Amino acid sequence: MPLRARKILKNAGCVLVRNECRAAEVLKEEKIPYTSLDFLFEKSRNFDSLTKNLLAEVKKAARTGDVCYCVEGSVTEDRAALSLMQKGANLIDGVSKSAFAAAAVGLSGGYTAVSAYELAEKKFSLPLVVYDLAEKSLASDLKLLLSEKIPEESEIFFLDGETSQKIPLYELDRMENYSPRCAFVVYETPLLQKSRFDFEDVVEILRRLRAPDGCPWDRVQTHRSIRINAIEEAYELVDAIDADDPDKIKEEAGDVLMQALFHTLIEEERGNFTLSDMLTALSEKLITRHTHVFGTDKAANAEGALSVWDRNKMKEKGQETYSAAVNDVPQCFPALLRAQKLCKRVEKGGWDKSTLENVKCKLDEEFEELKKAYGSQNQEKIYEELGDFLFSCAWLCRAVGVDGEMALLDAGKKLQKRYTSYESLVRADGKDPLALSKEERDFYYKRVKDAE
Repeated sequence: MPLRARKILKNAGCVLVRNECRAAEVLKEEKIPYTSLDFLFEKSRNFDSLTKNLLAEVKKAARTGDVCYCVEGSVTEDRAALSLMQKGANLIDGVSKSAFAAAAVGLSGGYTAVSAYELAEKKFSLPLVVYDLAEKSLASDLKLLLSEKIPEESEIFFLDGETSQKIPLYELDRMENYSPRCAFVVYETPLLQKSRFDFEDVVEILRRLRAPDGCPWDRVQTHRSIRINAIEEAYELVDAIDADDPDKIKEEAGDVLMQALFHTLIEEERGNFTLSDMLTALSEKLITRHTHVFGTDKAANAEGALSVWDRNKMKEKGQETYSAAVNDVPQCFPALLRAQKLCKRVEKGGWDKSTLENVKCKLDEEFEELKKAYGSQNQEKIYEELGDFLFSCAWLCRAVGVDGEMALLDAGKKLQKRYTSYESLVRADGKDPLALSKEERDFYYKRVKDAE
């Protein structure tokens, strides 16, 4: 405790201490009377209510004269003290609890310091110093939180006052004593010794691969050389989702993320934008397009939310006409997916909504035109009319409310499965699939369908 603080405390009319801590021991040595606010910990439902109750006690005592409110460590580590400081109270700082804990285990340099009560609400990185570990239940919560970042077998330092010991993380909630004097310290683990990784680790690995002494293949890649990979990885993720395979979804989602990061790091190397710029743009887009969540717009259902999104999207892109939105559909989309997007946007621009009846009329009309073109053997005309007919199928997808791209993919999978079963039945009867009559083909196909 600073000498100036001891002098002021000796002359104080009322001294309150947040809890029985090292500061309280100094007060006893100096024979300075004080009142402990330990009882508020039991009375308070959570950390926020504790802060309010501490402030209420200090203000109540201040009504009858000057009061000194003592906390262990730095005033920046106590919310009530910070609130008093903001209201003009005179403060004398001491050695912070986090600095005391770091010094006790030989931790130097930069580290994250945070109260045990606030760790779940804060972004943090390693090395980490956590103080105010006053409850076993709190230790259990933090053990689970940290096990998402480091293995439960990782060694950490547990401190109880002046003593410290190394323990595995899984023993954090198995100690004999917990009090505001307890803390723990987690060191950073070298990259190649980790068994759990986070977003920053992925970025570090990719930067290492692109470094001059990194991987020869990764170093020479460009946007164009790997652009197809993004499409392939996205389709593999869709395939894993269709298979309802959590392990594959985890793997393929990681591959999609890697593609996005790879392209971002290429632009970072060129000096065009950074990873932070990309994440900022993404965050801003999510906020500004969800004005029914982060603003004043309303959306009662998913359709309403999508309408808000589309309106905000046009505004952000400076699309003052619906034609601008129609012409903004990427050329590289698969044909059916792109056709459906175009149908959706021209509908929003005022064209008639698709219904099963009007689409049926359109399909009949386009099929007749295709038959006529085929009869003329004019290949250019056949090409054109076939495109019109297929585009009418995109309108049909809109009319029935089905994603045609996915429906067609699933139909292809169904065909593969049926033909495989069909051929197996034919060969099991000792026959050649290429030498069957129409009646035999129909017979085997019916058996396959009946077995589904």
